[in-house]
Amino acid sequence: MHALRVRVGLLGLALLAGLSAPATATAAPAAPAPTVEELRLDRAVPQEILARSGFDALAPRLARLLADARSYAQARRIVVREGTALWRRAVDRAQGRGPAGGDLSRDDDRPLYWARLGLSREVRTWEPEFGLGEAQRGALLDSLERTSRGQTGIGYPRTEGLKRVLVTGFDPFTLDRDIRISNPSGASALALDGTVIETADGPARVEAVVFPVRWRDFAEGTVERTLRPYLPRVDLFATVSQGRVGRFDVERTNGAWRGGFADNENVGDTGTIPVADPAGQPQWTTTTLPYAAITAAATGRFPVYDNTSVTEIPAGGTTAVVRPDGPTAGSLARAGGGGDYLSNEIAYRATLLRDRLGLHGRLPGGHVHTPVLQFGAGNTTEVTDPEFVRNRLDIVAQVRAILAVAAGE
Repeated sequence: MHALRVRVGLLGLALLAGLSAPATATAAPAAPAPTVEELRLDRAVPQEILARSGFDALAPRLARLLADARSYAQARRIVVREGTALWRRAVDRAQGRGPAGGDLSRDDDRPLYWARLGLSREVRTWEPEFGLGEAQRGALLDSLERTSRGQTGIGYPRTEGLKRVLVTGFDPFTLDRDIRISNPSGASALALDGTVIETADGPARVEAVVFPVRWRDFAEGTVERTLRPYLPRVDLFATVSQGRVGRFDVERTNGAWRGGFADNENVGDTGTIPVADPAGQPQWTTTTLPYAAITAAATGRFPVYDNTSVTEIPAGGTTAVVRPDGPTAGSLARAGGGGDYLSNEIAYRATLLRDRLGLHGRLPGGHVHTPVLQFGAGNTTEVTDPEFVRNRLDIVAQVRAILAVAAGE
């Protein structure tokens, strides 16, 4: 709220007499406080990850650039450029291009996550002399999010016979449980973005993006906004996230239910997944990935399962039950094969979008859960170790192999 400054004396008498007071100037809204995610930046582990990758210089650089900005338009150009550069730098580092910037393994997805939060905190708390409205700040933050997640850089060459594959990953999550956590789906996105994989049906170009672990972004349509322009143009899509210990899962069925587990802002949300046109919203969507071929192939050291289990409230019932072989007719979703968190939700949203675009019978797509990325035995404090790196590299390689099988069918 804006404070209204009222002068006393003659103005006060005028007000008492019922006369109109002259209009007074209002101050620009104060910059909002950092978010829960951004506040974690000040802890030792994020700072170590940034320092050991060379990404610690990026937020101070943005702060200097914004300090020199003399207009909103100039600030927007700066934010778009720096967000795009952050994504490109993270991809290049993961794929062995340019300097490593430190001794942290190149395959690590965490520098991107923590550097993005450093940049977003600078934008969120910046107070330029020319003033910045709430909508303008929101637009800057949105531009930073989209560019630094690869969402504005999707592009496929016009090469005859080159298949097009679109892959999504996630940020690290459950950081209050262990702030050292890395997400192999995000690492896979960085390793695969812009690469060509060989399949049984010829080469395939992969484009990849990363999504936040935040309920509100999904409710605001970030998945649909990002994927809608590209699903009609690709040959395969796969949403990827971290799932169970020691195994991959191809999730057969996705449910229209949020289970309320806290996200990266420590916010939980329970209820039916909010989508556009809820009147025509189904309780379940299904994968069109070639799950039989994927599970039969030798893609790596982790077993790969066709997961058909769901949790439902049967038609006419009131109690949720687990169905190992998928949902029954007329049931209400309470968990898809991938659970009731944002892994399930991105799978549900992407496959619902596929169906609403009329692509169900023509476009293979669905969700792949990776194994949980684990540290080496006894490591409870170090940000990395050889087994941790080996596990992540093996998971990323197996994601690549799974995509090659799927795109070759």
